[in-house]
Amino acid sequence: MTPSPERVAIVTGAGSEHGIGFSAARRLGAEGMRLVLTSTTERIFVRVDELRAAGVEAVGVVADLTRQSGVDAVVACAGETFGAIDVLVNNAGMTSVSDPDMPGAIDDLSAASWHASVERNLTTAFLMTRAVVEGMRNRGYGRIVNVSSVSGPVAAFVGDVAYHASKAGVVGLTRAAAVELAPAGITVNAVAPGWIDTASATDRERAMGAATPVGRSGTAQEVAYVIAFLAAEGASYITGQLITVDGANSITEERGH
Repeated sequence: MTPSPERVAIVTGAGSEHGIGFSAARRLGAEGMRLVLTSTTERIFVRVDELRAAGVEAVGVVADLTRQSGVDAVVACAGETFGAIDVLVNNAGMTSVSDPDMPGAIDDLSAASWHASVERNLTTAFLMTRAVVEGMRNRGYGRIVNVSSVSGPVAAFVGDVAYHASKAGVVGLTRAAAVELAPAGITVNAVAPGWIDTASATDRERAMGAATPVGRSGTAQEVAYVIAFLAAEGASYITGQLITVDGANSITEERGH
């Protein structure tokens, strides 16, 4: 079942033309959702113009979601423009053009870089979720989809301990919120992308994608499909779950042959 046309969704971290956030926004918009998009830079308005050209009702907000003031601006924009928030896609995180990620191994990572990664990847999801749940409770309906990662909750690679820890924290947040909000008709789920060929993917990451059982990296559109499924009205009995989108990479036992 696809979302009803009157449904309103916030999609965070949607500034990149080829990223998961904007792909999710396009999918939800094609299914009749009205959208509020966020990014840390004004490129979000280019994404909004692209959606409007396709006939989707959309507005954009430039906001730092690690700050309560940024979260408040996004929620206020949604309320003033559309009057309600039915769906929240927490995709903000990883890195951004205005705040580049500084990965590091456990014995090299500074405390400042640790806190920055946790704020970017985990605190943003917490603050946005906290900001929308009251309205969802009042209406007895809500869909929250958190974009985590295979890295942290399912597997790990060397040299980025803060990212792994914060993305694992997203899954903990997802499960805790799911059991708290289930009686109110609100579902909370997470998606864990593996090697996805976005504009920020490196040659090494693409090579890792080619080594998966499927034989290629995933696409942002493939992740967006799962997000849209979890955001649909019909996904009402799925909550607290982590869906991995990684071409079976995390479950294969045969490696290096």
